[in-house]
Amino acid sequence: MNRRYPDRPLVGVGAIIFRGDSVLLAQRGREPSYGKWSIPGGLVELGESLQDAVRREVREEVGLDVRVEDLVAALDRVIFDDTGKIEYHYVLLDFVCECEDGAPLPSSDVLDCAYVPLDALGGYPLTEDTEKVIRRAYLRSQECRYGIYDPDR
Repeated sequence: MNRRYPDRPLVGVGAIIFRGDSVLLAQRGREPSYGKWSIPGGLVELGESLQDAVRREVREEVGLDVRVEDLVAALDRVIFDDTGKIEYHYVLLDFVCECEDGAPLPSSDVLDCAYVPLDALGGYPLTEDTEKVIRRAYLRSQECRYGIYDPDR
């Protein structure tokens, strides 16, 4: 299936990774939103669990291993072209993740990556709703977490 002008929505995952009062951002190296900053993530592959997709995407994009903790947001991203036709349509699931250590390194799909202080987010050209989701995740990280639903528990 094509990402551009798809015949149905595609499912994507994102990882919100905090270090203190900073969050990991990745600068997109592909469309849509080339050059903008967002959380690391990508599409779920056929047969892949959400948690496995998050872990794989973070490893591929920024070279870090994470533990998936909690679902923070479910949203859709519909992008229209100049003629009004749907060019991209994603259903995005963003998760808070823990990362023990290591420095992020950008992959070929990422122009740059860095831990950015929360009070500096306004200085970055972010993808739509990224700051809102990060701030929601940060507030929830200060509260009790319930974890991801696991049908085997």
